Amino acid sequence: MSERAVLLEVIALDAADAVAARNGGADRLEIVADMAADGLSPSRETFARIRAAVDLPLRVMLRRTDGFAADGPDPRHGADALVRVARGLRAEGAEEFVFGFLDADGTPDLVTAERLIAELDGCRWTFHRAIDHAADRAALRRSLADLPGLDTYLTAGSPAGVGTGLPTLLAEAAAGARGEPGYGQRLMVGGGLRLGHVAALRAAGVDALHVGGAVRVGGGWEAGVDAGAMREWRAAVDA
Repeated sequence: MSERAVLLEVIALDAADAVAARNGGADRLEIVADMAADGLSPSRETFARIRAAVDLPLRVMLRRTDGFAADGPDPRHGADALVRVARGLRAEGAEEFVFGFLDADGTPDLVTAERLIAELDGCRWTFHRAIDHAADRAALRRSLADLPGLDTYLTAGSPAGVGTGLPTLLAEAAAGARGEPGYGQRLMVGGGLRLGHVAALRAAGVDALHVGGAVRVGGGWEAGVDAGAMREWRAAVDA
């Protein structure tokens, strides 16, 4: 865990991204593949290359198909496949993960979550932006509050991104500060996050931020992480 006041997590697709993010001041990386599908599980080989390239905490995505259901139309994308992916990444040394799935009614898929938790055997994990698509955010938090290893929610406050979700994020930060049930996990803000949002989030006590396209040349996924953009974010976050 970083000793800085604010944890800055960066999406990395490969070892070059990881090195640039580290050089620019990242505290932790989220390792994913295929951002055209909003981030799927990387291969074991990609994870191994990133792990060899940088000495940073790595949170690895467990997700096999676009959307927030564990079971896609192809059975290779179901819960059994996710467990196998998790097992393989654990064998490569992965110790922290990112996942979260919803049932058709927008409630959390606890069956898949509990299967993955059993496989991960004590690893820490983030519930990702599926929360932004949940039927009831507060109810989701209450239902997940005691799941082993869950220490973070990654959220933009809205499916449309931080610009729209900022009021929700500020309200949830306040609920966490009051110690309300279901708000004990760390609030990490990401999804359309821009430098102009940082001051309000920091003033509300948010101490974890997540960036992806914002630290890439031109903001597109085809470009690698830019260490200069990373340093700009690091300076703004630490100001």
